[in-house]
Amino acid sequence: MSARTVAPGDTLALRYALRPRGGDDIVSNFDDADPETVTLGDGTLAPALEQWLIGLAAGERHVFLLDPWQAFGESQPDLVQTLPKTDLPDDVELTVDQLVEFAMPNGETVAGHILEIGDETVKVDFNHPLADLAIEFEVEIARILSAPAGAQGNQPD
Repeated sequence: MSARTVAPGDTLALRYALRPRGGDDIVSNFDDADPETVTLGDGTLAPALEQWLIGLAAGERHVFLLDPWQAFGESQPDLVQTLPKTDLPDDVELTVDQLVEFAMPNGETVAGHILEIGDETVKVDFNHPLADLAIEFEVEIARILSAPAGAQGNQPD
């Protein structure tokens, strides 16, 4: 009997780290007492990262060396926008290099990186903070907890 491998929609107990290639960790939960529970497709991990988990077995640890197009993409000039200050949340004191959450008309939020602050406007970069970077994505599948609804397998508690 072969061990089950990760499939789209699975819920996993996962340890992972993201770092620029050859750089320091941007995020890592390898030192945490418990792995993080992640359901593929729920938005916790970027879809570009989730695809590298498909087919891995529990207990496996891998380091994927990703080019920008395989991870968070290339930055796009049209995602750098100058906005009137009135579009920004009132309760935020703005500083350059700050990451600010913006509410979209559809109810979703998007993060923007403040580049410049003028008298009436703010220049904001909505590209992913890791755009243009070659990334090391280190991952260890601690356990496969459950399959998507309707699939065969153990159901979560």
